[in-house]
Amino acid sequence: MSQHHSVYRAFFGFKDDPFSLSPDPAFLYRSEQHEEALSNLIYGVQARKGFIVLTGEVGTGKTTMLECLRDYLGQQHVEFAFVFNSRITGPEFLEMVAWDFDVKCDRKSKPEILAALNSMLISQAERGSTAVLIVDEAHNLEWEVLEEIRLLGNLENRHGKLLQIIMAGQPEFDRKLDAPNLRNLKQRIVLRYNLSPFNDQDTANYINSRFATAGMPHQKVLSPELIIEIHRRSQGIPRLINAICDNLLLTAFADASKLATPDMLDEVTNDMRLEWGERRRSSARARFAEGASEGSTVFGS
Repeated sequence: MSQHHSVYRAFFGFKDDPFSLSPDPAFLYRSEQHEEALSNLIYGVQARKGFIVLTGEVGTGKTTMLECLRDYLGQQHVEFAFVFNSRITGPEFLEMVAWDFDVKCDRKSKPEILAALNSMLISQAERGSTAVLIVDEAHNLEWEVLEEIRLLGNLENRHGKLLQIIMAGQPEFDRKLDAPNLRNLKQRIVLRYNLSPFNDQDTANYINSRFATAGMPHQKVLSPELIIEIHRRSQGIPRLINAICDNLLLTAFADASKLATPDMLDEVTNDMRLEWGERRRSSARARFAEGASEGSTVFGS
């Protein structure tokens, strides 16, 4: 695939793949809401707010926001740990945090981990800095891990929280936090931000921005009309936009065409099994008709 993409890049004159699914901050499209989300994350860290939550549907750019935050923290020389595997136990979680912060202790011993973490955090605070724990895919976390996270959030001095904890997850994470046994954690969350899918203008700006970053500032491969249809079929979700556009470029390349067409879009979205708007209703009607013609009971018995 990488060799295929290098030919695809040469054909269109790209210096990089414009629609890679990897969360590359270089390709960040600074929509108003993504700017606001990143500003919230940075403010939460700088003001030592403690708990910050970022939510959004699959593919709306949460991980890209976290990558941008990590870049910022690195530039500011702020210590941070990043936990991306959320299907873990409480002891495994603490061990991962200890590894990522590189604290010197017996990483199988909870008391030693907590003592070493507290020492590191106090040291950071004494030099006027802080430390950040970033947890991705937080909607998958078990109660015992969320409880460990809550307890880590208790570490503080007179100037504020010693550890800034950022949890990112799908909207069901918000619903999980409504559970009675997580009330103590929910009450500690000071900042929340939810990422929504793009509107049609943001989708167009996003696509053109990625073309420009890849080396084609005035792209003519996708017409404005085709971009409107891409928005409709992707429902404004950045990850789906990337997948559709990447496959469109590969299809155009295979046809030796530097212009994508509606037929190519139909082929791509059919292959991706995408359903949207009118198509979803049409396919539902088709399934109903098919079921009725076979004499089946569509709505159950």
